[in-house]
Amino acid sequence: MTTMRTVRTATALGLLTALVALGALPAAAAEGLPAAPTPEQAASAPQTLDTLSRFFARDGALARTAAAPRVEGASVPVRILSPDFVAGKPGAPVARVEFRASRAVASDGQKASLWTVKQAGGWQVVNIATGDDEIRYAELGGGGLVFREPQIDAWYVQKGTKVLPLDEDAVRAVGRNGTSLAAYRSRVAHAYGEKLPGSAYARKGAAGGYDAASSAVSPAEVPTATDGAGGVGGVGGTVAAGAGLGVLLLATTARRRRRA
Repeated sequence: MTTMRTVRTATALGLLTALVALGALPAAAAEGLPAAPTPEQAASAPQTLDTLSRFFARDGALARTAAAPRVEGASVPVRILSPDFVAGKPGAPVARVEFRASRAVASDGQKASLWTVKQAGGWQVVNIATGDDEIRYAELGGGGLVFREPQIDAWYVQKGTKVLPLDEDAVRAVGRNGTSLAAYRSRVAHAYGEKLPGSAYARKGAAGGYDAASSAVSPAEVPTATDGAGGVGGVGGTVAAGAGLGVLLLATTARRRRRA
C-alpha cells in the first residue's frame, strides 16, 4: 500500500529555518536554534528532544509526556539527483549531498527523520519528517551510493556503473534489474534537461512540474506555537525550496511516500 508521506516542520525548530536550509530565506531567520559540532549532537539536543515529544504527540496518539523520543544510530547523508549530472557535466556524480538525516523513535514505535544542515554556528536540525525513509533506504543500499529522484519520489542505489531500484517508483522508472549509469543519465536528461536552473522553464517560475507561486507557504498555513503539529499545508502540502537546491528540487521537498 502506498500513502502520501507528509514532511512536517516542527514549530519550535522554526518553519522559517527549514526554508533557510532549502535556500528560500535569509540566514538570519535561523537565529536562536540549537547548534552542535555534529549532526548527532544536534539531533539529540534537549531542545530537539522536547520538540520531538510534541511532534510525536501531535495527533493525540500518545501524551507528550509519554513520548520519550530517542535518536537511534548515526546520521546518514541524504543525496538528491544532481542537476550537474542531468546537464551532462563531465565528472559530475549522479547525486549530491543536501543534508543529513537521523532516525528518531517514540515510545509507541512512531518514527521520524530529523534533517540537519551545517551552518555557520554548527550543525542544526531544520526539519522533522514523518517516517524514516531517508535512513531506511540508506540501509537498504548496502554501502552503495543511495540517492533520491524527487520528481517521481524514487529511491535508487548506484553500484559501479549500475543504477538499481530501492522502491516501486524506481522500479517503474528503470525496471527491477535496474539500468546502466549511462542509460539513467539519458533518461533524466530527457525528462528534466529543459527544466534546469537558468532554463526558460525555470525563468517562468515553474519548478519540478509545479507552479512555484501556488506551492509557497502562506501565513495561514504556518502552525501556531501551541499546536505542536508543525503541519505544512496538510497532507500533500508543499514547501517551495528556492534556488539553493536547484530547480530540480523546488516544490518537491514536502512530498514523500511511505510504504505501509
